[in-house]
Order: sequence, then structure tokens, then C-alpha cells
Amino acid sequence: MKRRKNCETHSSVEEEEEEEDDDDDTKKFSSKNPDSQRSLPKIFIFCLIARIINSLLVQTYFNPDEHWQALEIAHRISFGYGHLTWEWEKGIRSYLHPLIFAALYKVLAFLHLDSHWFMIRSPRLLQSIFASFGDLYVYKFSRVLFGGSVAEWALSNWFLFYCMPRTFSNSLETVLTIVSLYYWPCLRGTATALPSGSRKYALAIAAIACAVRPTSAITWIYVGCLELFSTRSKLKFLLLEVVPIGGIVLGLTFLLDYQFYGSRVIVPLNFLKFNFLSSGGDYYGTHPWHWYLTQGFTVMLFTYIPFTIAGIVKSKEWKLPGLVLWLLGIYSLLGHKEFRFVLPVLPVALMFSGYSLAKLGRAEISKGDSNSHIRRTPKLELAVLFLLVTNVPMALYMSMIHQRGAEDVMNYLAEEAMKNNVKGILFLTPCHATPYYSTLHRNLPMRFLDCTPSDEKGILDESEQFLGDPAGFATKLAQTWNRPSHIVVFDAEEKPLKEFLASHNFKKTELINLQIRRFFHSHFKVDRELQASVVLYGFHGH
Repeated sequence: MKRRKNCETHSSVEEEEEEEDDDDDTKKFSSKNPDSQRSLPKIFIFCLIARIINSLLVQTYFNPDEHWQALEIAHRISFGYGHLTWEWEKGIRSYLHPLIFAALYKVLAFLHLDSHWFMIRSPRLLQSIFASFGDLYVYKFSRVLFGGSVAEWALSNWFLFYCMPRTFSNSLETVLTIVSLYYWPCLRGTATALPSGSRKYALAIAAIACAVRPTSAITWIYVGCLELFSTRSKLKFLLLEVVPIGGIVLGLTFLLDYQFYGSRVIVPLNFLKFNFLSSGGDYYGTHPWHWYLTQGFTVMLFTYIPFTIAGIVKSKEWKLPGLVLWLLGIYSLLGHKEFRFVLPVLPVALMFSGYSLAKLGRAEISKGDSNSHIRRTPKLELAVLFLLVTNVPMALYMSMIHQRGAEDVMNYLAEEAMKNNVKGILFLTPCHATPYYSTLHRNLPMRFLDCTPSDEKGILDESEQFLGDPAGFATKLAQTWNRPSHIVVFDAEEKPLKEFLASHNFKKTELINLQIRRFFHSHFKVDRELQASVVLYGFHGH
């Protein structure tokens, strides 16, 4: 019986008396096992159906980038109108990610399926397909590292349900990260199950992840160093694999961006300068250095935390936990922090939860029974019940209720725009607080409060000016506006704007054949004062 060794062989993950069972599991679920291979299509279909349902249940607004840095750009490419935020003027975003959804929009338009429902649902449905591949590779990676029994328990959690079907670049980055990790030789438990050309696949996918989101390089610096130290052919790895594969992928991305920007733009360099060298992201708020450890990643893992810690300790596998700590540590150095930034290592942490659960559920063979049978342990049943009770309500609440007003008001306006009941919209809200043209899908005049970072310190953007003095800002804005047919506000700013709205004949009732008053948004505050509802005002005559 062979022990597992690091990189090219397994590290010891079990006590001596348990190793034989684990070897049987590994053999049973190895990539060469026909039964194992036949089960993968069924697993993928299950993951795909689950993710499609997941995407249909997600009806809330999480972060502006889902719409403004992906779908809005894709809509502009496909239909000729859509807002480009300041990031695109500074060249710190690549067109690679939006082009995926631009292609989808083109297909929908060609098939005459560019109705409101398809426009708002199809991007998340497409992302759900990507997410299902990520789920499949979490299963495959868990199986390779720990055996089939662990792979069965490498479960999803509330945050993956909430975030993965969304069209963030982080969501696609997470899928690419898991797929690439699966192919890296230094992270595998055994070299015998290694697919031919594995490392080249890993490098190509990692390069695409970096093209989609340059910060993905943080992950691959760690993994690349592990591979460099463990491989015998270091020069071959660097000169014949890393350089040509990375150069080809990033070179093609450069040509793609050149085509759309119309100039030579090196997105990774601009991204590095803005976010790391100049701390430009701090403009949107900062957090203490320990935020990911005490709040961010802790909330994401949620009740899986004790199972993850137990799985790491019991497995004695340190490279992947090292990756998690490395990523959290590097991102902790930055002032501006967000949950989704560390999304790529959440499935990695959950694999160790699966290991812990598999240990709790080790099959027990009844003694003295000629027809021995396998039964679940009470500990496992209690653990699974605990995880379901804590994660399912959280996932459904965050995906279907919390901050849904921003989506609902734009969906409603899109339906009314189809009936020619909307002539123009003004958003007197914090900037990027709702979706935009990608949801409205009508080329109507719209205006939101800009929040482009100023090169001069102390200069307040429009969004901050408005929040500081809603009535004064709106009064000044009205002196030069083309009067919109609708104004969108949060209830938190509704009271100071009542006199202004009344003086300009904007009312909540009987709004040009509209019967809507307000849309529920949130039960609790996020970042600023409570925004309980989104209120829609319509112009009601002179």
C-alpha cells in the first residue's frame, strides 16, 4: 500500500488503519474507472438543472458591476446604446468578458427573442451554464484529491447560490480558477490520474482567467511557484510553457481590446496602476485589514466554517488551504474590499467541508449480519440538517427578497417603455443603484448621478452632492434638464424631495396610466442609511 506524497504523490491524509479504505475510494473514482467516467454526464446534467433553477430564483440587486461592467457594455456593443462608465474611458477593463454576453444578445436579436424577459434572464441563464461546469470540476477535483465519498459532499453554500449565476467577471473567474486548479500537477494527489498535457491546459485556462480579471494573477503566482519548485524541468516550464501560452492568450486579448478601444490599451497594466499602485479603489470605501477574516470570507463560508477547519486539519492537505490564506492575505492589504473579490477560493474551502462531512458519514457495517448493509451516521444527518437549515433560508432570502426593488423598478419601467408610456428617466439615487439600458432595452433619454473619481482631492461627485443636499441638488439640476417622464428615488431621500417633486408636478399616483407606488427593497441597511423601498414618480401634467 502506497502512501500519498506531496505534488507528484499524495500527502498522508488519514491514520494508518484508514488508508486502505481511502485507497479503495481513490481507485474506485479514479479517472480511469469506467463507472466513474459514465457518472460524470449525469452529475453535470444535475448541476446544470440546479443552476438554471438557481438563476431563475435570483431576482435581487447585489453589486453594480453585474450590470454596469458586463451587460451594459455588451448591450452597447450589440445594439449601439448603453453607458460606458469611467473605467472604460481609463482602459482598466477588458472587452473579453462583455463580448460573451454581446454574442448572446446578437443571437437573441437574430432569433427575434430580444424581448424583455429574454434580455434580463438569458445572461444569467448563460452564466448558470458556466457555473454548472464549475460545479462539475469541484466534484472532479474533490474526487481526485480525496476520493468519491468526499466529492459527493463538496456541497454548495448560500453565497455560491446567491452569486454564481450573476454576470460578474468574478463569477466566470471562479469557474476558470476551479477548472485550472484541477489540471495543475502540483495540486493533485496522484500523478497516475493526470490527463495528458494537463499543465498546458492549466496554464491556458489560468491565462484566460487573468485576461477576464487581472487580479486572478494573485492566484496563479502562488500556484505557479508551487509548480516551479516541484517540477524537475524548471526551464521548460518557464520558457516553453508559461511564456508562450501566457503570451498568446494575453496577446490575443490585447488585439481584442485594441479593436474596441481604438488605441493601444494594456488593460492589466492600467488595472494594476489604478487598483494597486494608486489605491484608486479606495474611492469607493475602505475596510480594516482584517475584514476578510472577521467579516467578508467568514460571512461567505457562514455555517460551513467549523466543517472547513475540521476538514483542513483532518486531511493534512496544506497547499490548497495555503492558497486560500494567500489570496485573503494579499487582498487584505488593499483598502477597498468586497465579498466577490475572494469568490474564487470559496469552492476550494468548501471541498474541505466535504472532506469533514465524508468523515462524519463513514459507512458503518453491521456486525453479525450476513447481509451487511451501509447506513448514514447520526452525526452526518445532524450536520447536513444544520447546514440546510442555516443556508437554504439565507440563500433564498438574499436571492429573492433583499435589495430587489432596484431590479423590480427597472423591470416595470421596461414593460411600460414597450407601451410607449416612458419618455425619459432621472435617477435621483446613489450612482449605479439600479440596472440601466441593458434592462430597459429602449433607447430613451436617461440620467443618473455620476460618481467618477476626481483627480483632485476633496471634490465631491454628483452622487455625494445629492446625498448631502437632495433638494438643493435637484433644484439646481432642474434648471438645465430636459424634463423626464419619471423620477426614481429611494424612500430615504423621498421626504426632502417631496416639495421639489410636487412643484414640478411629479406624483406617485395615476402616473400616466401607471398604478405603481413603491417597490420593496430591503429590510436592513447596507453601507448607508436604510433604503427600504424604491419610489417611482411620474410627471402628471403642467
